[in-house]
Amino acid sequence: MAKEYARTQRVADYLQRELATLIQTEVRDPRVGMVSVTGVDVSRDLGHARVYYTKMDADTAEQAAETTEALNRAAGFLRSQLSKDSSMRSVPNLRFYFDTSVGHGRDLEDLIRRAADADRDLGLRDDSAEES
Repeated sequence: MAKEYARTQRVADYLQRELATLIQTEVRDPRVGMVSVTGVDVSRDLGHARVYYTKMDADTAEQAAETTEALNRAAGFLRSQLSKDSSMRSVPNLRFYFDTSVGHGRDLEDLIRRAADADRDLGLRDDSAEES
């Protein structure tokens, strides 16, 4: 019987859970703020991990770049904390990337809402059909 998840996926899931907790509780850099870890991709040899995050109050690319820099500076500390808490033989090198998909999703949602409002204003859309 085949395994349900590959080892790399199990390691990625573990890293995502642990990093989310560690970033909130252990990282003291004020540039980090409210960060959510949205995903982790681990290389096949488990030597490197790409950690994707989103920041609730990152309005500009400059703010996201500052947060990315702060997280990448803290990567060694986070890696050492992970090695203390896990039974893994070696912890992957961590590299942080800002996840733009959440922002794109918000932009698409806004476009859809504006198009629906425009249709409603022109009488092309019936509100009673949405409610049922």
